[in-house]
Amino acid sequence: MVDYHAANQPYQYGPSSGGGGNGGGGGVGDYMAQEDDWDRDLLLDPAWEKQQRKTFTAWCNSHLRKAGTQIENIDEDFRDGLKLMLLLEVISGERLPKPERGKMRVHKINNVNKALDFIASKGVKLVSIGAEEIVDGNAKMTLGMIWTIILRFAIQDISVEETSAKEGLLLWCQRKTAPYKNVNVQNFHISWKDGLAFNALIHRHRPELIEYDKLRKDDPVTNLNNAFEVAEKYLDIPKMLDAEDIVGTLRPDEKAIMTYVSCFYHAFSGAQKAETAANRICKVLAVNQENEHLMEDYEKLASDLLVWIRRTIPWLEDRVPQKTIQEMQQKLEDFRDYRRVHKPPKVQEKCQLEINFNTLQTKLRLSNRPAFMPSEGKMVSDINNSWQHLEQAEKGFEEWLLNVIRRLERLDHLAEKFGQKASIHEAWTDGKEAMLKQKDYETATLSDIKALIRKHEAFESDLAAHQDRVEQIAAIAQELNELDYYDSPSVNTRCQKICDQWDALGSLTHSRREALEKTEKQLETIDQLHLEYAKRAAPFNNWMESAMEDLQDMFIVHTIEEIEGLIAAHDQFKSTLPDADKEREAILAIHGEAQRIAECNHIKLLGSNPYTTVTPQIINSKWEKVQQLVPKRDDALLEEQSKQQSNERLRRQFASQANIVGPWIQTKMEEIGRISIEMNGTLEDQLNHLKQYEQSIVEYKPNLDLLEQQHQLIQEALIFDNKHTNYTMEHIRVGWEQLLTTIARTINEVENQILTRDAKGISQEQMQEFRASFNHFDKKQTGSMDADDFRALLISTGYSLGDAEFNRIMSVVDPNNSGIVTFQAFIDFMSRETTDTDTADQVIASFKVLAGDKNFITAEELRRELPPDQAEYCIARMAPYQGPDAAPGALDYKSFSTALYGESDL
Repeated sequence: MVDYHAANQPYQYGPSSGGGGNGGGGGVGDYMAQEDDWDRDLLLDPAWEKQQRKTFTAWCNSHLRKAGTQIENIDEDFRDGLKLMLLLEVISGERLPKPERGKMRVHKINNVNKALDFIASKGVKLVSIGAEEIVDGNAKMTLGMIWTIILRFAIQDISVEETSAKEGLLLWCQRKTAPYKNVNVQNFHISWKDGLAFNALIHRHRPELIEYDKLRKDDPVTNLNNAFEVAEKYLDIPKMLDAEDIVGTLRPDEKAIMTYVSCFYHAFSGAQKAETAANRICKVLAVNQENEHLMEDYEKLASDLLVWIRRTIPWLEDRVPQKTIQEMQQKLEDFRDYRRVHKPPKVQEKCQLEINFNTLQTKLRLSNRPAFMPSEGKMVSDINNSWQHLEQAEKGFEEWLLNVIRRLERLDHLAEKFGQKASIHEAWTDGKEAMLKQKDYETATLSDIKALIRKHEAFESDLAAHQDRVEQIAAIAQELNELDYYDSPSVNTRCQKICDQWDALGSLTHSRREALEKTEKQLETIDQLHLEYAKRAAPFNNWMESAMEDLQDMFIVHTIEEIEGLIAAHDQFKSTLPDADKEREAILAIHGEAQRIAECNHIKLLGSNPYTTVTPQIINSKWEKVQQLVPKRDDALLEEQSKQQSNERLRRQFASQANIVGPWIQTKMEEIGRISIEMNGTLEDQLNHLKQYEQSIVEYKPNLDLLEQQHQLIQEALIFDNKHTNYTMEHIRVGWEQLLTTIARTINEVENQILTRDAKGISQEQMQEFRASFNHFDKKQTGSMDADDFRALLISTGYSLGDAEFNRIMSVVDPNNSGIVTFQAFIDFMSRETTDTDTADQVIASFKVLAGDKNFITAEELRRELPPDQAEYCIARMAPYQGPDAAPGALDYKSFSTALYGESDL
C-alpha cells in the first residue's frame, strides 16, 4: 500500500463517515478518520454507502459526459485508471501524463498511480489509499478517493465572508434560504430531509421555476423530487440522490448532500459573484454616505458658530459710552453674562468642531478618499481667525468699559463738587451787588464815611479770600469740559454766570472804593477795638468758612493708603482747633471790651460794629457748625476706611485663589504636554488615562467658579488694580479654555490613532514601536519633528531614501509644506505603506459584475442588486453613459467610481 504526499500537505484523506470539519483551512483530513473508523461506519449504516455510490457516480458522469463518456459502476469503471485520469483532466482543465493502454494489472496500477500523483500534486495528502485497492475494486477506498477529488475540485474554493469549504458552503446556504419559512439549514444531513431547502435554493435564484408557496413540509418526497427534477431539467444538475433514500434514512449521508449542494453553488456562482460585487459597492457607498453626513454636520456647525461670532463682534466693538454710570454698569453686567453664560458653550462648540474635522479627515484617509475641503470661509483656520478677532474685541471691550466707568465716576464726583462750591459761592455773593451800589456815603457823616471805608476794606479782604474759590470753580468746570461731561452746557452756563458776576463785583468794589477815598481825609479814626475786631474776625470767619467747606468736601479714594492720608490730614486739622478756639475767644473778648468801654462811657452805639458784618453771633454759630462737622467728617472717613479695608480683603482673597489656580493651570498644561509625548501602555489605556485626567480637570472647575465670584465682587466694588497677584481673571479664563481644548485635542488624537490602528489592522506592538521610534527622534519633545529628524526616523525603520522618494513621502505627511511632521501624520503614512484598502479599480470591477460585463449599468439593475437607499444614492449621482454601445437609461459607473476616490469629477 502506497502513501502519496504533497509538498505543503494542506489536505489529507482518511476514511470516515463524513463527520464535521471545516473543509478549508483545516483540510479535508478533518472529514477523515482512520481506516477502521470507515469500516465501522459503513457497517453501522449501509444506506450511506448506497447514497454515496449514486451521488458520486452522478457527479463523475456530470463531468465525464463533457468528454463523451460515463461510468456505470463506480467500483469497476475506475479500476484501469483510464476514466479516472480522464475525469481529472476534465475537472482540472490540465493534461495528465499519457496513460498506458495495456490490460495487465501493472498497467492499471501505473495509470491509477498517475491519477493519484496528480491529486497529490494539488496539495492533497492521501492516507491509506493506494493504487492496488482501486485496481482491486475496493468500494470503500474508491468512494474515499472520489470524495477527496470532490473536496479538492468542487468544494475547496468555495469562500463566503472569509470562511471556506464546508463552513463557506453552509453559510452560503443559510444566507440564501434565510427568508424562507420552514427552512433552517444547520448541517448537511437532516436539514435537507424535507426537501424545502433544495426548493428554496432554486427559488432564490430562479423564482420562475418553483412555486414555493404551494410546497408542504409534511410531503418531503414530493418536495425532493420536484427540486431534483427542476435542477436536472433547467439547471443541468444531474439527479444525484433518491428522495426515498433520503426520507427513509434517519440521517442522510453528509458527503452525498454536500456534493449535490456544491453543484447548486457552482450553478449559481454568477449570482454569487454579483452578490459579492454588490456587497463591496454597498460598503463603499455606506462610507461615502457617512462621510457626506459628517461633512454636512461640520458645515452647519461651522456656519452657526461663524454667525454667532459675526453677530457678537459688532456688539463688542460698539464703544459708544452711555451718559450715566448706572447705564455703563448695566453694560458691564451684560458683558459678565456673556462671559459667564453665552461664551462657554461656544468654546465647547469650537473645540468639538476641530475634533469633528480631525475625525472626518482621518476617516477619509482610512477609506482612501480625498481630504475634505470645507466651503470657502469655513476652514478650521477661518474659525480660529474669527475667534481671535472675537477675543481681541472682547479684551478691548472690557478695558473700555472699565475706563468709561472710571471716567464717569470721576465726572460725577467733579460735578457734585462743582455744584457744592458753586452753591456756597452763590450764597456768599447774594446781595453783594446791591450793597456795592449804595450811595450811603453821600449823606453820611465823617465818622460814618470812615466806618464805610473800613467796612469796604473788610469786604475787599473777604472778596480776595473768595478769589481761590472762584478759580477752583472755573478749574472744575474746565476739567468737566475736557472729560466730555454730558451736562457740560449747564455747568458752563453756571460757571460763566459766576465769573461774570465776579467781574461785576470787582468793578463795583473798585468804583465804591474810589468814591469813599475821595472823602477819606474827612473821616476820623474808627474805634481801634472795633477795627481790630473786624480785622481779626474777617480772616477767622473766612477760616471757619474754609474749614466748613473742607469738612463737607467730597472725596474719592481707591486704596487704603489714600484714605489713611486723608485721616492723617483730618487729624492734623483737629489738632489746630484748640488754637482756633483761643483766637475765637480773643476776638470775642475784643468785642466785649468795646461794649464795656461804651457802657462805661455811656456811649450809645448805633447798630452793630460798623466795620464788619461778622458779629459774635455769626462767629459762634459758625464755630458751632465746625464743631458739628468734625465728628461727621470723622464718621465719613472711618466709613471709607472700612470700605477700603474691605476692598483690600477682596484683593487679597482674589489674589490668594488666583495664585493657586494660575500655577495649577500652567502645571496641568505642562503635564498634558508630557503625557502626549510619553504615551505609555496600549492606546485604550492611554485613552482611559487621558479621560480620567480630563475628568480631574473638569472637577477642578468649582475653583474657577469661586474665582469668578470673587472677581465679580471686586468689579462691583470698582477695584481696578491688585498688587498682590500677577494673574488677572482674563489670564485665568484664557488659560482654562486652552487647558480644556488641549486635553480634548490630545484625547481626539489617541481616538484617531485607535481608529487608524483598527481600520488598518495595526497591532498594539506596532503602534508602541511607532510611538517609541517617533519619541526617540522627537529631539525637542514637542510632539512633532522637522524634515531632518523625520528623514532619520525613516532611515531607522529601513527606508532607503533618495531625494525624490523623500520628497514624495514629505508631500504625503506634510501636504501644507509647514516643515513639521506630527505623530498622527506619521502613523497614517505607516498604515498606508503596510495595508491595503479598496480602490477605484476594485469598485469598477464590482459594478461590472452587477452590469453583466457591460460598460454601463441601468437603474433597474442597481435597484435589483443594491439596497434601496444605496441604489437611489448611485442613481442620483451617476452621469448618463456616453459610449458608443450606450442603451436607453445607461449610467456611467466608471466615472462615478473614480469620483468616489477623488480621481476625477462627475
